[in-house]
Amino acid sequence: MTNPLLDFSDHPRFDAIRPEHIGPAISLLLDDGRQTIARLEAATEAPSWEKFVEPLENVTERLGRAWGVVGHLNAVVNTPELRAAYNENQPLVVEFWTALGQNEALFAKYKQLQQSPAFASLTPARRRIVDNAVRDFKLGGADLSEKDKARFAEIQEQQATLSNRFSENVLDATNSWELLVDDATRLAGLPDDAREAARALAESEGKPGYKFTLHFPSYFPVLQYAEDRALREAVYRGNATKASELGEKPEWDNTAIIADMLRLRREEARLLGYDNFAEVSLVPKMAETPRQVIDFLEDLAKRARPFAENDIAELRSFAKTELGLERLEAWDITWASEKLREKRYAFSDQEVKQYFPESKVIAGLFGLVRKLFHVEIKDDKAPTWHEDVRFFRIERDGRLVGQFYLDLYARNGKRGGAWMDDARGRRVAGEMLQTPVAYLTCNFTPPAVADGRRAESLFTHDEVTTLFHEFGHGLHHMLTLVDELGVSGISGVEWDAVELPSQFMENFCWEWDVLQGMTAHTRTGEPLPRALYDKMIAAKNFQSGLQMLRQVEFSLFDMHLHYDFDPDSGRTAADVLAEVRHKFAVLVPPPFNRFQNSFSHIFSGGYAAGYYSYKWAEVLSADAYAAFEEAADDPHQLASTGLKFHTEILAVGGSRSAMDSFKAFRGREPTIDALLRHNGMTV
Repeated sequence: MTNPLLDFSDHPRFDAIRPEHIGPAISLLLDDGRQTIARLEAATEAPSWEKFVEPLENVTERLGRAWGVVGHLNAVVNTPELRAAYNENQPLVVEFWTALGQNEALFAKYKQLQQSPAFASLTPARRRIVDNAVRDFKLGGADLSEKDKARFAEIQEQQATLSNRFSENVLDATNSWELLVDDATRLAGLPDDAREAARALAESEGKPGYKFTLHFPSYFPVLQYAEDRALREAVYRGNATKASELGEKPEWDNTAIIADMLRLRREEARLLGYDNFAEVSLVPKMAETPRQVIDFLEDLAKRARPFAENDIAELRSFAKTELGLERLEAWDITWASEKLREKRYAFSDQEVKQYFPESKVIAGLFGLVRKLFHVEIKDDKAPTWHEDVRFFRIERDGRLVGQFYLDLYARNGKRGGAWMDDARGRRVAGEMLQTPVAYLTCNFTPPAVADGRRAESLFTHDEVTTLFHEFGHGLHHMLTLVDELGVSGISGVEWDAVELPSQFMENFCWEWDVLQGMTAHTRTGEPLPRALYDKMIAAKNFQSGLQMLRQVEFSLFDMHLHYDFDPDSGRTAADVLAEVRHKFAVLVPPPFNRFQNSFSHIFSGGYAAGYYSYKWAEVLSADAYAAFEEAADDPHQLASTGLKFHTEILAVGGSRSAMDSFKAFRGREPTIDALLRHNGMTV
């Protein structure tokens, strides 16, 4: 217990954990794991849930929780010392999990349990866990020869190392890049809060003028509002070339890492008896074949393209006639789009932002969750990793349901993007109920500091939507009623269905009644006015064709990389992306754009051959939300719909197939109609 990483009595002791604790804690937990596995291997009695599955689950959960804390800290407060400790221990952890996944004795015992008379008496959740384990042992190489097992283990370790290096390169390139502007006139068009944040950042580092970085809240307002075209170009180039051969440092170039990872994934697939990695990736997903996914995406592209073509033709015409731009460059797109939207709908993102102070948004979100799912969210206390992190508890009828950390702001040493991760899952062990805990992480604009006082952060509507998205993941994890760790919350849920609750929650960010309860003008305190709301709704599907086609482009790129691309053919990932764009895109970035070099979702985020999941889950979430639209005029029906969504989707976690859960909620299989309607793509 002197090592805080080994204290599992409650929440992680983030205030006490230091890099030097990592090695000893992980070493001890790995030893515990190996000893438990050895005992289970040697046992001669028939395997049962209580004497075989539970002991293995207990010891691996402790390792998973401790390493999860280390990985989380590495993502949100990255330091050289922490990174070194993480990198030193990661191969040991990967080696353990790989060996576990290839353990023939344990695999045999799971199969024995699966085929025993006792299997039928297990709960559906426990049967699903056993079935998943048998599937995962096969995917982990348990059926391979000893020679192939050794190579498979090498591949896993190499992939983990490369994935981590990819992420580190993106983080280092993001943290290192800066643009100093000493002439305030170059910032014309930039909102006051963005200008003030740049000035404060420069001042905090003892630098003159204004400092811009590649953290989203810093660079994006430049692309969206700055009148200075050269300034926009500089920021665009910096972001588009990070972690590439065109970036700042050769050692941060991810090009070779991408090629190596694709080779390793292909080799892994062939060792397992599959033709390509896409087939491996789809085994635990809803989709059945890569071709099925590609057909789905190409159908979406076909439907979206006419709308996208109209979007870009309209933008080019506007840029030429209204903005004097004969040629629309990549760094002009966001700026010109904002100008067009302002003219057409007579409002700007900056105007809307004044109505979304952080405190009001958080209160509105919590109020909506209370109304939909009959739970209360309250402030709570636990050690955190940064002073900006807050901790909350969720209760139903006075009983603890779950807890979560909320880390909202961008900062150096923190990975970009937004995500939810689990700190621990729900399970019943003996007489004790372990309630779930989640990490909810975003990278929003931090509060401005002026004259020593910290102002309240204001969120863009996009940031509000992101917050609701991640909270949807959190609800999926925390509102589960399944007591078995392997399928409670998000565990065991098919990857291409895991975005359903998150994308479902985004829809409420467009509801008048919801927005009334979560908006207050930063000066007057007045809620969002109806006239501005109507403009937002009118603009909701502004350039939705372009946006959908962009996501389809990324998804097809990902799938083709892992399906029919040969990394030894002389072609590159960039060639694949160019081919996809040539076939489907209406807006092609400049040749120097190296988007793929920071595409962390598929190279360090678990979405390899799975990025399509976002679009497929949108089909599910739009159709699910349509049930709430159908019940909107009847408070009783609306309440029962919320209860049913909790009961049939959130509560069951991964204890049954996602399709069965969806059909239990909706009464039928999903259709694409609601997605097209929500995106304004119906005739």
